[in-house]
This record gives sequence, structure tokens and C-alpha cells, in this order.
Amino acid sequence: MSEFREPNAMTDGYAQVEGTRWRDWLKAEAARLGFDRCGVAAVQRPVPTANRFLAWAADGRAGEMEYLVRNADRRCDPGLVVEGAASWIVVARNIYLGDPAPDAAAVVARYAWVRDYHRWMEKALKSLATGLRAEVGGEAKLRYYVDTGPVLERDAAARAGLGWIGKHTNLIAPDLGNWLMLGVILTDLELPADPPMRDHCGRCRRCIDACPTGAITAPYRVDARRCISYLTIELRGWIPTEFRVAIGNRLFGCDICLEVCPWNRFAKVAALEGIERREAWRRPKPLEWLELGEAEFRSLFQGHPILRVKREGLLRNCCVVLGNSGDPAAVSGLARRLLDEHESPVVRGHAAWALGRIGGAAARAVLADAHSRLSAGFQDDPDPDRARLKAEVCAAASGSV
Repeated sequence: MSEFREPNAMTDGYAQVEGTRWRDWLKAEAARLGFDRCGVAAVQRPVPTANRFLAWAADGRAGEMEYLVRNADRRCDPGLVVEGAASWIVVARNIYLGDPAPDAAAVVARYAWVRDYHRWMEKALKSLATGLRAEVGGEAKLRYYVDTGPVLERDAAARAGLGWIGKHTNLIAPDLGNWLMLGVILTDLELPADPPMRDHCGRCRRCIDACPTGAITAPYRVDARRCISYLTIELRGWIPTEFRVAIGNRLFGCDICLEVCPWNRFAKVAALEGIERREAWRRPKPLEWLELGEAEFRSLFQGHPILRVKREGLLRNCCVVLGNSGDPAAVSGLARRLLDEHESPVVRGHAAWALGRIGGAAARAVLADAHSRLSAGFQDDPDPDRARLKAEVCAAASGSV
């Protein structure tokens, strides 16, 4: 039986005043640290979207993102993350940096034009959490995360009044658009909650219609297995052939569903003072990146989001983009990757696919050479990647890509 406590106007009123003071301090300090928004939501157990998340995960729509499923119970119950969890503190940072160069051969998602946001956002969020603990006297339980913890941060952000969840399942802020990165602090402090914002998507379905792979299967439902961001970042190994053409020139991630949202008319270019950015990545060069060795890859992308896909993933993506370009100038670079026996079978197989897409006498000659070598080199190979490589070369050589 839970303990009954008579209301006490003096102590309850004091707690409310303190809670309001702490919330006001949080918002001022978050702004000082560079965050564009800060809001508070009361913890609910389980979170309101728990059943939808569990059904999504059970249906396999998380693809190979096993870390989402592995901690599903904690994502749905904040009390398993912080004992006595009472409040979410959610911050957002605008990362809109303008548009890719109109003549770019490939496109990298905007958030990857700067250093890995986990690093610089987490540093600021840690300062906010440390300051709050000092402000309340050091007794509070706090955990903070930037896209790494077992929490449903977009749900918390929507309930904290930072915006609403759009039909593409991303957060939309009416005065900033879609271009937001989120961080959360989960605490046992009871803070006054901010009012949530109502959904303003209405009948709009631009994001649904614009997705090249049909990943937004219904309003507010995304199948990650079809999403270009998932295919080019999260997925390891082979990109399913049925999605390669639809990837187009998207080399790392995809902003299409964000770009078409009409609320972006209010987007503002982010200042991001003191944060290194790579302006050249507005115009990435997949043919040059295709030549990167392991050491060069690590040196170029150290501390940046692209490092996450590893060299194999980046070169695989370069092959797909180059194949979709149809540019004969890419044949020699793709040929080097395909015929290099020390190269990853995944990269070699995607290079074969790309050569088949480009076509022409030079590409066909390379594929014929590769087919001859592979037929002599390993028949009925037990290694699944090498067997898949042979199948990719056969398909490309026969013109069936």
C-alpha cells in the first residue's frame, strides 16, 4: 500500500517555487551553452509511445540496429535508467548549414558537415547537468545522453514542448524547421513541465511522397530497412540491390524527407561557433574517396560522423553513387577496386554493380576480366561474401543490373 500524505501548503509551495527557479535556471544556462531550445517534461512510466515502439521493433523494422531492441525495456521505462526518475530535461541544437552545392556529384547529410555532434553536444550537456547538480545542492540523480542512451528522446522532446513529431518521425520546431539534434537529461528532480505542442502537419504528406525508397510506409511510421540513412550508415555489408538505384547520389545519410518539409521556410543557418566544419563536404568527391586506404580514411575523417561507417562502408557507398552517375570517367577507379584481390569483397561487389550500371565497352571489358579471374579462382566458395561477389560480377557482366 502506498503511503498517504496530507497536502502541506508550506512545503509543497516551497517545492514548486524551487522547481520553477531550477527550470528557469536550466533554460538560461542552456541558452548560454549554445542550445537553441530547452524544455521539461514529466516522466511517465511507461512512456506514452512504448507500445508503438515495441511493435515497430518486434516487426523487424529496426533492421540490424540491435542496440535499439536490446534495451527496449529501459527505453520504455525511464525508471529503469534513473531510480525515481521524475523529469526529462530536453535540449535541442539547430544544425542547419545551408544546402549542398548544386553541382555536387554526391551528397553528404548536413549533420556530417561538422565534427561529430555527439562530442560537442555531450560536452555542453555535461556542463548543464553538472551545473544543475550544483544549483540544487548536489543531491539530484542525473543521467545525460546525446543519441546514445536507452531513451526515446524524440518522445520526450515533443512532450517538453520543443516541437512535434512529424509524419517522417523527426521533430519539427515551428521556428527552426527539422534541423535539430537532441540531448536529454533524466533526473529524479520534480520540475514544472512545459506544455506540449500540438501536431501541425495536417494533411501534408510531402515527406511521404518524396522518400525515394518508400521508407515512410504510413504517416508516423518508418521502416528503417528501406531508409537511405540506414542503408548508407547503419547497414553493414551488402546494400540490397532493389534500393541501390533509389539511393541516387546520397553518399552518407539522407535529408530528403527533411528538405521537403514546408516548415523549413523558418529554418535559420546555425552559427555553431567554435565547431569545426568541412565546407568541402558540401561538394564531396566520391571518385577521390574511392582511392582512400585505411590510414588515409582514418586521418581524413577522424572525429567526424563518416568515420562510423568505416572504410568499407564509405567505399561501398561511393561505388553506388558512381554507378548511379553513369559517368564513364569513373570506370578506371571502379576497375581498380574490383580487380584488387586485397580489397573487401563487399567493395568489389558494389564496384562490379556500378560498372554494370555505367556500361560501355571499357566497363564490359573490366567485368569480363573479373568474371574470368573469379571463375578460375574460387568456385563454390564457402565464404558467403566471396560467393556474393561472384554473383554480383556475373550479374553485372550479363547486363542484368
